[in-house]
Amino acid sequence: MGKLYLLFLLLAVLAISTVSADIVETRDGARLVGKVLQIDGTLVVLDTAYAGEVKIKQSEVTGITTDKPTNIRLSTGAVLQGTLTSDKAGVVMVSSSNGAIVASVDKIIATWAPNAVDPAVLAMRRAWTYEATVDAVGKTGNSDQVGTGFSFRAALSGQQDKLQFYSAYDRQVSQGQRSADQLKAGVDYQNSFSGRYLWYVRDEAGFDRVKLIELTNVAATGLGYDFIKKPKQTLTFRGGLANRYEIYKEDPELYAELVNPTPPGVPLSPDEARTRATKPRVNSTEFDFGLSHSLELFDVSLVTRISFTPSVTDFTDYRLVHESFLEIPLHNLMWKLRMGVSDDYTSKPAVNTKRLDTTYFTHFVLKWK
Repeated sequence: MGKLYLLFLLLAVLAISTVSADIVETRDGARLVGKVLQIDGTLVVLDTAYAGEVKIKQSEVTGITTDKPTNIRLSTGAVLQGTLTSDKAGVVMVSSSNGAIVASVDKIIATWAPNAVDPAVLAMRRAWTYEATVDAVGKTGNSDQVGTGFSFRAALSGQQDKLQFYSAYDRQVSQGQRSADQLKAGVDYQNSFSGRYLWYVRDEAGFDRVKLIELTNVAATGLGYDFIKKPKQTLTFRGGLANRYEIYKEDPELYAELVNPTPPGVPLSPDEARTRATKPRVNSTEFDFGLSHSLELFDVSLVTRISFTPSVTDFTDYRLVHESFLEIPLHNLMWKLRMGVSDDYTSKPAVNTKRLDTTYFTHFVLKWK
């Protein structure tokens, strides 16, 4: 009798858990059981007991059944609080106290809990996000190498605009010689004033001691256009005018050669040698072109940024900066692994410095809100 009672109790518990569960059905015939946490028009997020949170492409979902009322927004703009019920034909019925509406799964663009804030309202609010990276590399033996780097970015984002503050420092020493020693810091603001059209203003300052740049500052403003503007993908072009101001340091090796020429020749005076060994100060008006693309697939991000700033009076005098990286989430989603490459090309560099710098990097990135 006791065993029979336990059997009935177990069956009752299973029945209750089945009845209280949500069900998601897909095109390939899968039937997933759990708790629907969110539908955003692109993904259906299901919390399962066997695999944790599962993200399913909404385009692959043919049916959704829920057991508890939730707020549901349809593509028509209608908002109801009710439950979802699906039939075999892939039609979803939204049942509420005010009646029922029949729609397909792709017409559901947002869901949120009864006591939660409407996602459309949240999207209009500005919110801060932060990211920081720190790297330290050391090596001894056949070669000695020491490297230090850090970066920080803070962004205040809203539905219409975005304000960013950023800074980055990189120093690399190999065999006693500096191969990198640069700092940059800047602010960038853009405002989408009309659909996909935007205006922007930015300012960036810093130094690059390997390239003998003692101080550099670029201030720019212009217009832009979002060719792609989706929650998981963006492609933005910006173009305008900029002012570039740079002060250079003298090249110590060239200065020493001019003062004490080898083989012996006619030496220059210290003042003349200093002038010859230092690139003239730059204060020019330039075009400012930028292209940025970001794509996110299941928490993995691919980002590419390109900046091209040629002089207005001499188009052969320009700087081209490129960065591409892949960002992969770690077990703790606040931490990311970022792997990529960056290129910095200056068409007319200082004396005895190369035009192109290429850096391959791997960073651990901490992101928080």
